[in-house]
Amino acid sequence: MNADSQRTTSYTAVLGRLAVPAGVLAAVAGAFAYVGTVDPNEPGHYPVCPLLRLTGIYCPGCGGLRSAHAFVHGDFAGALGANALAVAGYLVFAVVWTVWVVRSLRGRQLRIDLGPVHLWSLGALLLVFTVVRNLPFGGWLQP
Repeated sequence: MNADSQRTTSYTAVLGRLAVPAGVLAAVAGAFAYVGTVDPNEPGHYPVCPLLRLTGIYCPGCGGLRSAHAFVHGDFAGALGANALAVAGYLVFAVVWTVWVVRSLRGRQLRIDLGPVHLWSLGALLLVFTVVRNLPFGGWLQP
């Protein structure tokens, strides 16, 4: 095999390894573009949270679309106000996606091993966030 064909094969291999992370980024960017275009603050564009509608309790996702809309438009304070946990999720996604791309470029797989302690901790965080945002002193976490 000559040097040109080796470079072509290597280039093709790198593109193949980046296909899935690129596809995930395209899907997320498309979703954010849609939410950035179709304002969730205007009624009728998105369904209402069933938990909020039936019980009046804010779930951990309530305000997530408004947060994404504000984030897309550069209103980071508004995004935090709508759903601070969602903003943290956007940042975690960005870090994990970047690590995924770097590992893919190096020919290694992304491996996220979440053990029971991590999963229970995440569940506890979601529960505490939900409880606090529904208490009178947690009104600053409400959308």
